[in-house]
Amino acid sequence: MPRTFSTNIELRFSDLDLYGHVNSVVYFTYLETARVKLFKDFFKELTDKQIFTLVARAECDYKLPILFSDELIVSVVVTRIGTSSFDLEYKLHDGREKTYAVARTTLVCFDNLKKVSVPVPECIRTLGE
Repeated sequence: MPRTFSTNIELRFSDLDLYGHVNSVVYFTYLETARVKLFKDFFKELTDKQIFTLVARAECDYKLPILFSDELIVSVVVTRIGTSSFDLEYKLHDGREKTYAVARTTLVCFDNLKKVSVPVPECIRTLGE
């Protein structure tokens, strides 16, 4: 069963739009914040081997607006592992009953020196099992 990584997200006043809720574009910043923390904690092998990950696809299904007073947690899980790409699925929630959004990104492992895709490293494969 894949391992889930969760992190709290601190909302900023600048995240809000004129309607008083988090602007839809900012959700992708929250996904990136969770992804960076996940990589820092579990995917050090990528940095050591100079492997980059490029976002090839990003999608988000909005369920409920996020208000400034809301608690926000982003949970991430590796759901698909291909030859050189993998998918992360996200749940933006309050840790209780509210789910604000669900999202998915497809990332490609990339050697920035050779400018070619490379196989998904073992550290990602292990987390996705």
